[in-house]
Amino acid sequence: MAFNKNSNGYTFLFAILMVVLVGAILAFTSLSLKPLQKANAAEKKMMNILGAIGVPSERGAVEAKFIDFVKERVSIDSEGRKVSSMSGAVNAADAADPFNIDVQKDFRSKAPASELNFPLFSCKKEGQDLFVVPVVGKGLWGPIWGYVALESDMETIYGAVFNHKTETPGLGAEIKEGFFQAPFKGKKISKVAPHFAVVKGGAPTTEYSVDGITGGTITSKGVGEMVDRTMAIYLKYFQSAPKAQK
Repeated sequence: MAFNKNSNGYTFLFAILMVVLVGAILAFTSLSLKPLQKANAAEKKMMNILGAIGVPSERGAVEAKFIDFVKERVSIDSEGRKVSSMSGAVNAADAADPFNIDVQKDFRSKAPASELNFPLFSCKKEGQDLFVVPVVGKGLWGPIWGYVALESDMETIYGAVFNHKTETPGLGAEIKEGFFQAPFKGKKISKVAPHFAVVKGGAPTTEYSVDGITGGTITSKGVGEMVDRTMAIYLKYFQSAPKAQK
């Protein structure tokens, strides 16, 4: 039976077939690229963790450096109790590996802290024990996140890296720049609340706070909030853990 190519029925059928075909191609492409996307995300996470302790790295060569510096990957519950621990190579397919805890997804879920686990990365650099904590929160326009490294006393900040998705260039987006991150080094996490703060640009700071970005007040406060909120959980673990020697 011949189709009338000028009929509405033929046009609709052709459109439906094209939608199905294109959808199938896109689905196949997405599934094919998923392992590569996961590998890239894992490498980026490793680079950020190493960046918090001041170790430069690059894609394609970061995994060996990560294993060299990150000696233990720990997960804790909301009460600071250790849940699991791993070392050596990261297994992206192992849900029990603390490296694979998606703190950004957990934050978006709005699940209570009591239902979540929290990753901690115990590192060794030049003979010093360092502890890297991931933080996640909200800026002015969207999600912000980062990693804060603590010294062996588990209260002095060794380094910090932050990033964002949609903050304003020249204002809130500056949280990813060195001039904002550098002042965190040497500051402390208070054992009592508030544990840390980012104050309005130009306001006096203490050993438990840093100066915010002028014109980027909401994003700056978002950084302070996520560090303060997250450290409230990790302090429970740090206060019960034996202090490492410098």
